[in-house]
Amino acid sequence: MNSLRTATLRFANLASSATGALGKRDFTRSLWHMTKKPAAGCNDHVTVLNVHKPSINCTCGCNIHTKCERELVEFLTEEIVAERKVQKGKTVPSTLDGFSVKLNGADVELSKQTDKEKVVISFNVNHSVDSEEEPEINPNADKPDLGEMRSKPQFEVDIIKGSSTLSFTCSYLQGEAQEGEYNDVFSIDEMAIYEGEWNDKVYAVAGDVLDGYLYDLLINLLEEKGISQDFAEKLSDLATAHEHTSYIALLEKLSKFTTGAK
Repeated sequence: MNSLRTATLRFANLASSATGALGKRDFTRSLWHMTKKPAAGCNDHVTVLNVHKPSINCTCGCNIHTKCERELVEFLTEEIVAERKVQKGKTVPSTLDGFSVKLNGADVELSKQTDKEKVVISFNVNHSVDSEEEPEINPNADKPDLGEMRSKPQFEVDIIKGSSTLSFTCSYLQGEAQEGEYNDVFSIDEMAIYEGEWNDKVYAVAGDVLDGYLYDLLINLLEEKGISQDFAEKLSDLATAHEHTSYIALLEKLSKFTTGAK
């Protein structure tokens, strides 16, 4: 995603790996703000002290906006336009390979019902975005070469038969498969089976301690239910589209909040 948001996240990733303590969202200044020249007589200390002081130079004529609020709205206006350009052609489908899709805020649920069972896939797109690659970033470059932004959330798969549920927790694998390895897109993190509703007393086993042959059989079972490696790629596409739409909506809400619009 060639936008300021991408560059911001990449710099946050680099700083996080260097310190080992900071998260991707710990840095709130984008490239736009880092490269913007401060106005005369304005520095960070003055900005903090005067954040609630009305400005007499508000261009909208309301005479209540602060300088920082105006700069924020200006940036958001440009950022929303840029993100919408990238968004073109990326929409969330109502169905995916026989699964119906239901959106509820950051939550996504896909379900498929047959005579014998119901298969439910659920995930949350919050904190699920990372770059597809790890490009070398030159902060002095006008247009840094940035990796594609994709959402790869951890997802739950529930196979429900009557009152019994076979549940899997799955995650997307990072990097490319090495020679001799399976070219899997996702792996099983955890498996459990329970009656009725899930609770903390239900025993669950980690995927990496399962017998290797049993693990392969479970992967085959998921594929038989429609959760194949190819389906996982499509699921990531869906998550990416929804996360991006949610991000743009957040920017628009922030802009309206700052301006006081309803």
